[in-house]
Amino acid sequence: MSDIAGPIHHAAAKGYTSRAGTYARGRPDYPPEILQWLRQRLRLESGKSVVDLGAGTGKFTNYLVKTGAHVIAVEPVPQMREQLAGLLPDVEVREGTATAIPLPDNSVDALTCAQSFHWFATRAALAEIHRVLKPGGRLGLVWNTRDENVEWIVRLSTIITPYEGDAPRFANGTWRQVFPFDGLTPLKEDHFHHAHTGTPEDVIVNRLRSVSFIAALPADEEARVVEKIRAMIEATPALSGKAEVSVPYSTVAYWAEKVA
Repeated sequence: MSDIAGPIHHAAAKGYTSRAGTYARGRPDYPPEILQWLRQRLRLESGKSVVDLGAGTGKFTNYLVKTGAHVIAVEPVPQMREQLAGLLPDVEVREGTATAIPLPDNSVDALTCAQSFHWFATRAALAEIHRVLKPGGRLGLVWNTRDENVEWIVRLSTIITPYEGDAPRFANGTWRQVFPFDGLTPLKEDHFHHAHTGTPEDVIVNRLRSVSFIAALPADEEARVVEKIRAMIEATPALSGKAEVSVPYSTVAYWAEKVA
């Protein structure tokens, strides 16, 4: 599919279009400390405005709402926008992309990209982000990552990694190549730890089904991946037969300020 700014990466376009509901159920929330981070690092409060770029189904958008700021969610995938609007009816939801943000120059106090910046990490995207930020406005980049110090999480990654193809991922670090960027201060970073707790079907199976390149697979091939994941769960004493499990996550949050 394509949107107002041109093509979305094929894995995101197909996967997120077909699996918006799975995404909403399977993705973890963020650590409670992220709310204070938004208030301190991005200076969000009542009277301020913030764009959530690549907002998806609104997992992160909800934390922006809690700061009291005016929130504008920008998302190119219609199915994702529909999920977000149902979850957060008071949020202003707009169609747009990282290279075509539907806002005037120097118009918002902050802009966040949660689980999304690696999809559009180009200098053109940063130039567009820089355009809509007010002088002194702040950019926040946030990612949740599974803690691969846990052996069974490494095994999960081994199951899905062969399917990633050319899909951009936070872990490979290529998104960093667009920094430093003129007009933005150097990135600073903070780290948090938390867990995603729920049924194995939701926090493991549905979480991995929501990964773009898994969601984009043909139905029979996705079914084989899901079968491998469920077999791994059954073979792991820490997971097998459990009504509830906890998946440990690390959250990394970067921020920079518009200086020119």
